[in-house]
Amino acid sequence: MKIVVVGSLNMDLVVRIPKIPRPGETLLGGVFKTFPGGKGANQAVAAARLGASVVMIGCVGKDAFGREMRETLKNEKIDTAHILVHPKSATGVALIQVDTSGQNSIAVASGANFELTADDVEKALQAIGEFNVLVMPLETPLETIYAAARIASKHGAKVLLNPAPAQVLKQDLLELVDVLLPNEYEAALMAGIPSLQSVAEVRNAAAKLLSLGVKNLIVTMGSRGAMLFDQKMELQLPACSVQAVDTTAAGDCFVGALAVGLCEGKSITAAAEFASAAAAISVTRDGAQPSLPHREEVIRFMNERSNSE
Repeated sequence: MKIVVVGSLNMDLVVRIPKIPRPGETLLGGVFKTFPGGKGANQAVAAARLGASVVMIGCVGKDAFGREMRETLKNEKIDTAHILVHPKSATGVALIQVDTSGQNSIAVASGANFELTADDVEKALQAIGEFNVLVMPLETPLETIYAAARIASKHGAKVLLNPAPAQVLKQDLLELVDVLLPNEYEAALMAGIPSLQSVAEVRNAAAKLLSLGVKNLIVTMGSRGAMLFDQKMELQLPACSVQAVDTTAAGDCFVGALAVGLCEGKSITAAAEFASAAAAISVTRDGAQPSLPHREEVIRFMNERSNSE
């Protein structure tokens, strides 16, 4: 099974603080750490650790962060041949604040991520050949997302789109998507609804997005779990009960794990249950990529939960 990720590579600069500061507020915080990250790279590492053959398509700068990002992915046995090095733009950076409950606030300087062109993606996919699943967040230019989705759809690969950062997408792109994976905020923005505080509001957002051509929709809702929708089905998945330390990579872990599950022929429900377990493990650890679990950990976690029920 082969998964291709078209997405971002960022170095995460993380500060742990008592609470997320308000505008104008300065807080003296705790420990500062750097971690390899970026939604695309995180999703690639999540899938690789869970057993998939993964190819990463992206762009970094000709700098120390870029070298470290590529080396990190190589160490995860991810194919990095299609990660371009831009001579002028810096590698992307994410400034992340994490509070004592594990919640986070993130600001991203995209840098070289936005130098990835549709032509770059088309050439890379042509060289890669056959693959099973395409995974994409929205941290590269939209024209690269369109190009990759068109090629994957044409060749029968499943297209998983994580619409983050949140933005409204046109119907012609959504119609190419097999599984759309927004969180509550992203789903609300895309559907034109102020917020998703209730199940009824989630259903309203889902109906709007499904009407735009999305085949399957999974709305992730943090501690409230996730909701799955297609044209005929609605299913609520409760969150696994764990002590959260850092939720930074939970969504990326869910996406990567879902891609692996679908590659293996699991139903979307079974794949989502697998993804929920992987994401639950990730929030119990610091950092983005360091928090992502290996396959045996997820299987053991799922077995332990099953035995305790």
